[in-house]
Amino acid sequence: MSADGSVAPRDAGQCWLPVEQNLAVAEQNFASPPEALQPKWEPVLWVPRMALLFGAALLTGAFASELYAVLSFVRMTPVQFLFLILSTLTFAWIAIGSLSAAMGFLPLFARDHDLSIELPPASTALSDPGRTALLFPVYNEAPARLAACIEAITEDLARRGATKRFDVFVLSDTRGEEVGTREAAAYALLRNQLADRIALYYRRRDQNTAKKAGNIKEWLARFGGSYETFVILDADSIMSGDTLVRLQVAMAGRPRAALIQTVPRLVGGRTIFQKLQQFAAGTYGPAVAMGLAVWHRHQGNYWGHNAIIRTRGFAGAAGLPELPGAAPFGGNILSHDFVEAVLLQRAGWEVHMAPTIEGSYEGAPPGLVDLAVRDRRWAQGNLQHLAIVGKPGLTPMGRIHLGMGICAYVVSAIWAASLVVGLVLALQGQQLVPSYFQDSKSLIPIWPVIDPGAAFRLFVATMAVVLLPKALGLILEIERARRSADPGGALRVTCGVLYETLLSMLFAPILMVTQTAAVAQILAGRDAGWASQRRDDGRITFSESLSFHRWHLLLGAGAATVCYIVSYSLMAWTAPILLGLLLSAALSWYTARPAGGLVSWLLATHEDRHQPAILRRVDTLAGTWGHRLAEPKRG
Repeated sequence: MSADGSVAPRDAGQCWLPVEQNLAVAEQNFASPPEALQPKWEPVLWVPRMALLFGAALLTGAFASELYAVLSFVRMTPVQFLFLILSTLTFAWIAIGSLSAAMGFLPLFARDHDLSIELPPASTALSDPGRTALLFPVYNEAPARLAACIEAITEDLARRGATKRFDVFVLSDTRGEEVGTREAAAYALLRNQLADRIALYYRRRDQNTAKKAGNIKEWLARFGGSYETFVILDADSIMSGDTLVRLQVAMAGRPRAALIQTVPRLVGGRTIFQKLQQFAAGTYGPAVAMGLAVWHRHQGNYWGHNAIIRTRGFAGAAGLPELPGAAPFGGNILSHDFVEAVLLQRAGWEVHMAPTIEGSYEGAPPGLVDLAVRDRRWAQGNLQHLAIVGKPGLTPMGRIHLGMGICAYVVSAIWAASLVVGLVLALQGQQLVPSYFQDSKSLIPIWPVIDPGAAFRLFVATMAVVLLPKALGLILEIERARRSADPGGALRVTCGVLYETLLSMLFAPILMVTQTAAVAQILAGRDAGWASQRRDDGRITFSESLSFHRWHLLLGAGAATVCYIVSYSLMAWTAPILLGLLLSAALSWYTARPAGGLVSWLLATHEDRHQPAILRRVDTLAGTWGHRLAEPKRG
């Protein structure tokens, strides 16, 4: 039996592990929350939160008022009222995100990081910081790249004399004996190579129960007792030795902290799609992340990787139960990271985000198809939180985290519904579906009266709110270029923002349809399953792209037909949406291709222009390991 009372798991194939030091993993009961030392009322925490709420409410109220003026008939028809509600809900979501980014922009521009957690330097002296495990949960991942990452991290820790405070675990859920045997052989080579510097352990589960969350839980129950903290890293994650040591020191100095989440920078992209994601995250992401840190404070969220976690706090407060019922809403919790952060908060632990620390990196999906596959799984996990968000004992911030995760996907369906209702209104305006009388007794027709001034103000204000995070990110990058004496930096990043904005506008309706379809599938009871991810090569043939995007193309053609029937002006207003859908297959095929020189220059991030040493080392080692692990050709 394991420490948590479950049957001890069986390991599959070749494994090498340390002596077990069991740790009880307490499965949480949502119906009866544990007694916890709740944090004191701290007004400073609620000032930015109330400012965000008030600002978003003010902007949303102004939007609703202007939209009502645009739709100002003698009486509001039910269709108009529905359009007003759906559009206002969509705008409210955008306003919250943009104002949050604005809150993060101010301290970054002033170079004042006191509003978020500051990690001590790696040189801080500690008598006994405890041991830290670096966990790499993998599922059918190519070993060469991960072996390179582990070796580079080990070398970086060795330069700081810190390897004896860290152990490495590769926790495999890979399926298939042949694949598993090759995987074990690869990590055996790596273990032997690093034997004089760091302890590396490998385990492959016989049954991958509860997927990644179950993988971590099983490690906690068997080996967690030996470690004060652990760091979870995905197969495409990299963290510098300096960052790992700083996180370890920070946890030792904050006894109430259970989790510190870094904000990993996207790196290593080769395709146009990856370059777009890297540029967006690198340019707009800092303000967004700092904004979250400003109003989350020590009640932050968890993204499932590139974070350090206090072992006993996590085991005692964040053991996930199985939800009643069948998938997609019941069973194992898929988006476990959000729920684990909420459970830690419920028990009185602090959850921090460190938005300004450098040295934390991850990869990005190589193409839109790969993003959609991952997004489908995330959508199911986030909608599963509908069964948790109302449970007793959660903190207000915990409910906000779960609610925002749900809204991230539901808002796409709301936006799609608002567009459909808008097309119905346009058809009514052309008298294809007359609705000029409120009821059969009315003798006075209700003629449409559009206020052009209100319509223009609404358009300008909406675009300002939508584009605000991009504008703030551009200002920060221009300021960075000025400080670093980069004469062409301002021009390059401005062109990059224009290019990224154009493509992101075309991608937006594609993702809207994809996420709306995901929500519909989940509500219909369809499970997403669990597929391995492509990390580097996202190329697809044009016929494959046409097949994947056939519904986008059909919807785009149908919407374009309706707009053509109504008026050319309506086609002009909806052009970004129509073009995005009609060009979906071409965009997906094009952006999954390797980026050329001009695109790479336009979308170059700080890490591209000044590649950190550990990233260069990973690239070099990945080639070496690729040759070492290549299967011999059969004659």
